[in-house]
Amino acid sequence: MISLTSPVKTRAHGWSAGGKLAALCLASVVLFAAPYLWFQVIAALSVLILYALPGGIFLRYGLRRIWPLWPFVVLVLIWHVATGVTEAGVVIALRMLSAVALANLVTMTTKLDAMMAVVHRLLGPFSRFGLNIRAIELAAAMVIRFTPILSQKGAALALAWRARSRRRASWRVIVPFMVLALDDADHVAEALRARGGFELDKDL
Repeated sequence: MISLTSPVKTRAHGWSAGGKLAALCLASVVLFAAPYLWFQVIAALSVLILYALPGGIFLRYGLRRIWPLWPFVVLVLIWHVATGVTEAGVVIALRMLSAVALANLVTMTTKLDAMMAVVHRLLGPFSRFGLNIRAIELAAAMVIRFTPILSQKGAALALAWRARSRRRASWRVIVPFMVLALDDADHVAEALRARGGFELDKDL
């Protein structure tokens, strides 16, 4: 769900990365603390308005990144309808959509290096206890960078399957997708080793 920075520039691009991440944490706490359906509906509509304010291109770009959530939303709703607590299911689904959409909105309007600078400041005090901050920063950056890439490759695999078969791809693309992911991981590991990995940290 985490996307790359949006090509459409907004006012939020100039805001502090730390401020946006703090606001995201606060909003997430509020969303998960509120059990009311009316509150979750208002929150979801407010998030939608935030996406719509920069224009149609930004809105469509952001909604495409949230669309992969639909299987989870459907499963949550089916389960709660089957157990007779439909309203609770709708609350959970809206809460999940709003929280992920807000997180996506932050990454769409924040450069990766700015986010990593915040992580570095937060983890700085722990370096005296031997914590490898560079490894954590790299791991976070790779998650943010490779999540949309893997999503795109999964979509490409599904399209390739449809071009060759009338049957739906479903679980059949899982194995080739895993092979692609492992191949990417192997290439990244080789690139890190070629650049010395984290051996430099031992000399600091």
